[in-house]
Amino acid sequence: MERGDIIAFLGNDWTRTVEVMRASLRSDIPMLDALNESLFGNGGKCIRPLISLLTARACGRLNDDSVRLAAASELLHNATLFHDDVADESATRRGRATLFALMGPSPAVLVGDFWLARSVELIISTKCKDEAVRLFALTLSHLAEGEMLQLEKAAKADTTEEDYLRIVYSKTASLFETVCRTGALSSGADKAMIEAAGRFGKAAGIAFQIRDDIFDYSPELDTGKPSGADLREGKITLPLLGAIRGSAEEKRIRAHVADIPGNPEACAEVQAFVLEHGGIEYAASRLQDFIAEALEALEAFPPSEEREMLAALARSNAYRTV
Repeated sequence: MERGDIIAFLGNDWTRTVEVMRASLRSDIPMLDALNESLFGNGGKCIRPLISLLTARACGRLNDDSVRLAAASELLHNATLFHDDVADESATRRGRATLFALMGPSPAVLVGDFWLARSVELIISTKCKDEAVRLFALTLSHLAEGEMLQLEKAAKADTTEEDYLRIVYSKTASLFETVCRTGALSSGADKAMIEAAGRFGKAAGIAFQIRDDIFDYSPELDTGKPSGADLREGKITLPLLGAIRGSAEEKRIRAHVADIPGNPEACAEVQAFVLEHGGIEYAASRLQDFIAEALEALEAFPPSEEREMLAALARSNAYRTV
């Protein structure tokens, strides 16, 4: 299923969400206003607000709070990316120069702060603000913890699959879980439905990140991010974990990963090892496990076209190329 199909299906609900995002980003500071409009126009796929709206419609009655929370999820997500680009000194994202690369760290941090603040304003304007604030705050806490754990593990090159899954949950899947929970919450869903929505979001978010980590070992795919980027930062992800699983070469390969910052040539050897020892296949198998978990969670939803679209989005992680 294509993104455009979902947008067309959501119709006015999507149009309203985009309008809320744009209105929230307006400022009477000309420089900031121009930056916000440019950044919003060159944004990503908006997967999180799309999922949030679909979940609200699948679980109950979509309303103004559903729209505000969906919009807030995208503003918050992008705020974290602006900050990430500063922390990682990233020159490109989504195939374009980052705000950090174009203007330096201070503007990138300040714009990220502005988008985060406007996201919070949207969240606290809803009737379900108490629970929504708790969930989004928990997600931000998870994100910080995930980043720190990833830094710690990259320094030691000792990431296990358990570590990896915690990092993936904290940095990616937690927000997917929250947008599904808050979408269901806003629509008047009962506790059981909200829990099912959270399980769907968590599993779908982990599958989403595993697919992105497969891209890092797939130079033939033009994803807007250079292949091997994570590996060059010393990040051990699921394809590598799958390749060294039970291998006598594990210690040597981990040593190579630890050596990459001072010896970039080691990156090519590690990539070749992953491709030759079934790392991609292992990651793809685990990805299917999480897709299955997501689909199982959706069985708690009443039959609807929205539920089928959520299922299609979860399945798309098996083959998407961007």
